[in-house]
Amino acid sequence: MKTTSYYPVLVTEDVAGTVDFYRRHFAFEPLFEADWYVHLQSHEDEKVTLAVLAAGHETLPVAARNVTAQGLLLNFEVEDVDAVHARLAGAGLPMLLALRDEPFGQRHFITQDPNGVLIDVIKPIPPSAEFAAQFKEGAQ
Repeated sequence: MKTTSYYPVLVTEDVAGTVDFYRRHFAFEPLFEADWYVHLQSHEDEKVTLAVLAAGHETLPVAARNVTAQGLLLNFEVEDVDAVHARLAGAGLPMLLALRDEPFGQRHFITQDPNGVLIDVIKPIPPSAEFAAQFKEGAQ
């Protein structure tokens, strides 16, 4: 299988509010916009996309209708995690995990969107020797 694109689709009860959140805080803009589905693209990188889908929409299998996003963690790798942290904390977003350095090679923090979807904002940093040894050659 040759994958030509990959993006998460967040299933929500509040399409407009979720789209507004990602527009305001993460620089996404709609490429397609309907009241039940919005496909978003990063204003900063056209390869970064995300979609939002109404929970009760008929395109979902009956068993999955009205089930919203849960148990999901979105990772956003950024150039300046400290600046993003300051901006989002200043905007009042909850900081569920404080900004910190991890030995496995990340400086990051975790916040969440209005649906409770966790958002991990990350800047890769050099890992400790212990974790560096676990990476496949050339993967860092």
